[in-house]
Amino acid sequence: MPKRSRKTPRQSQSLSTAGASGEEEEPPSDEVRAAARALGSLGGKKGGPARARKLTAEQRSEIARRAAQKRWRKV
Repeated sequence: MPKRSRKTPRQSQSLSTAGASGEEEEPPSDEVRAAARALGSLGGKKGGPARARKLTAEQRSEIARRAAQKRWRKV
């Protein structure tokens, strides 16, 4: 039995339409990539401390307890 393509139908469609129209997308420049990388890492640095300020010690403890139970639960 032949294997099917790993590409999603959207990927296949976009490849076929791009080739038919003669358009080629140029990859983003290094400056754009650097800016996107900086914005992405900034979100994690903001969210964690803001959530820590909002939660009480009991709430953090309860969240940690539930997470540990999920990690160590038998499957």
